[in-house]
Amino acid sequence: MTQRMMNTVAFHADAENGHGHGQFNHYINGNSSSSNGNGHGHGHVHVHIQEPNGHLNGNSHLNGNSAVTITNGTTNGNGVLKPVSRPSHDRRKSTPMMPTFMVSAPGKVIVFGEHAVVHGKAAIAAAISLRSYLLVTTLSKSRRTVTLRFPDIDLNHTWNIDSLPWDTFSHPSKKKYYYDLVTSLDPELVAAIQPFLANISTDKSPDLRKVHQNSAGSFLYMFLSLGSQSFPGCQYTLRSTIPIGAGLGSSATIAVCMSAALLLQLRTLSGPHPDQPADEARLQIERINRWAFVYEMFIHGNPSGVDNTVATQGKAVEFQRTDYNKPPTVRPLWDFPELPLLLVDTKTPKSTAFEVAKVAKLREKHPKLVGAILDSVHKVTKSSADMIEQLDFDTNSEESLKELGELMTINHGLLVSLGVSHPRLERVRELVDHEGIGWTKLTGAGGGGCSITLLRPGVSREKLDRLEQRLDEEGYEKFETTLGGDGVGVLWPAVLKNGMDEDHEGGMEIDLDKFLSAQGNEGVEKLVGVHGGVGEREGWKFWRVDS
Repeated sequence: MTQRMMNTVAFHADAENGHGHGQFNHYINGNSSSSNGNGHGHGHVHVHIQEPNGHLNGNSHLNGNSAVTITNGTTNGNGVLKPVSRPSHDRRKSTPMMPTFMVSAPGKVIVFGEHAVVHGKAAIAAAISLRSYLLVTTLSKSRRTVTLRFPDIDLNHTWNIDSLPWDTFSHPSKKKYYYDLVTSLDPELVAAIQPFLANISTDKSPDLRKVHQNSAGSFLYMFLSLGSQSFPGCQYTLRSTIPIGAGLGSSATIAVCMSAALLLQLRTLSGPHPDQPADEARLQIERINRWAFVYEMFIHGNPSGVDNTVATQGKAVEFQRTDYNKPPTVRPLWDFPELPLLLVDTKTPKSTAFEVAKVAKLREKHPKLVGAILDSVHKVTKSSADMIEQLDFDTNSEESLKELGELMTINHGLLVSLGVSHPRLERVRELVDHEGIGWTKLTGAGGGGCSITLLRPGVSREKLDRLEQRLDEEGYEKFETTLGGDGVGVLWPAVLKNGMDEDHEGGMEIDLDKFLSAQGNEGVEKLVGVHGGVGEREGWKFWRVDS
């Protein structure tokens, strides 16, 4: 996406009889080059025309005392904007609807520091190439509805946009803007959306219904905070290749996808594009991350913010929280390499709260001994971060990977001594060690959940197939993935080259029917995946920040 020229029209009005208030931001980019119609209001109104030959048609009336500043535009004496006169051949037809587009964000694993991080020590979390994919479809202007459709969890719900509590969310004392930092949820705003959650999934089990209501509530809170009643009708459809409830940050990927999608619809993101300055990319990543955290707060109450941070920026982060009354210290590891990873889901339910409480009780009983173990986990984490950031760390060198793998083995052994492993996790280690495939440790809280294996270079397909067969026979689910990949990505418009005949005509358009009919993880990945089994595909773009 190339950098575009920006013409700016900024209004400030103090109207006595205005029909609206607050701040409105209108960006026109891509194929849409004009904004037509009449607008009345008071407060702050910013209109940005982001198009080399952009123009603004119609009248914007500001009642009362108004101050108008204009770049490349004129007004009459009554504060009515008059468009810049341009030759007719410069004009382009406006696009009635935003094109269908897609946003994607990665899951995450804890690589080092589980449990120690709960006690003020450092940990490292890294992105994995299992991802969530959100398709955003704009409806015709006459359809005033917004729909959430998450087939993976059987959620499908629609609201009438005009019936939502816009007055409450747009009140001057409540209104938030895309650039704001929101660190807590407003109880009055949470209460305002409760009536709109009451009729969701009434035919589902109580547990599933709670999941659906949390997902819908977090979406509405962000949608109403960022949007306005003039927002177009939309459908948000999500498919994911990330196991749910396995400690891989699946909810955070949805949060990041939703945040990026809404900010793109508001035209508050100018990237990603190849020539984007690093500072600008960091600012936009932070903007996405801030609103993803709002989504996560609605679901989890007091999240660490680590999952959404990794899902947004990708690569890896080192994080530490010494004071639970303050946010964690998060240090991006922009140079974290992409590493081959085997992720195995034990399919054994686990309780993070139970495992955390178990370690806390053990520490209370043996403070010096358990304190020493947690200190050792911290040292392993810091050593691994130092090693990865060394210039001579070579992802193709077995020696480099062996050193990192040994630290993973030590970390796992320390966690075993805290009693948070599980026979199903130890069985994975046994099978992997038997084949000599790599270095394995649990990831997350333990007690079930998942294991990760750093693969040795040049592992034969025969060994991997043999391991996969054993894992299948014993009820495990295996994913060959990559550690330390890209964060949030955008496919705008939703057109991909899939190595098919459509490539000669610009690629395959990903419409709603194709997306919904994709079969399982493999079908989703083949249809829209960032890699799709054939390497990174043309179309996907990422906010990449070099260190």
